[in-house]
Amino acid sequence: MSKITNLPWLSRNLEVTNSTDPTLVGISGMVMDETRRTILVNTGNREVTLAKDTIRFTIDDEEIDGTLVGQRPEQRIGKAYRRA
Repeated sequence: MSKITNLPWLSRNLEVTNSTDPTLVGISGMVMDETRRTILVNTGNREVTLAKDTIRFTIDDEEIDGTLVGQRPEQRIGKAYRRA
């Protein structure tokens, strides 16, 4: 896993690269909020709530599998991840 996994994601740009729901692929915008299971993204004209466990996304050009980061932000920041 990359170091971005252990950093706060608020105000960073996110882009969905893969999803079990094809309508979510390509959504991009600024992260406004994060909970244990969701990420709230402001796309410019609307806010979209994304379920972490259904998407793969990039933040700062690093791809993250949403199923591996299903914790609260404060728990995710201090967690040690295995390298895949």
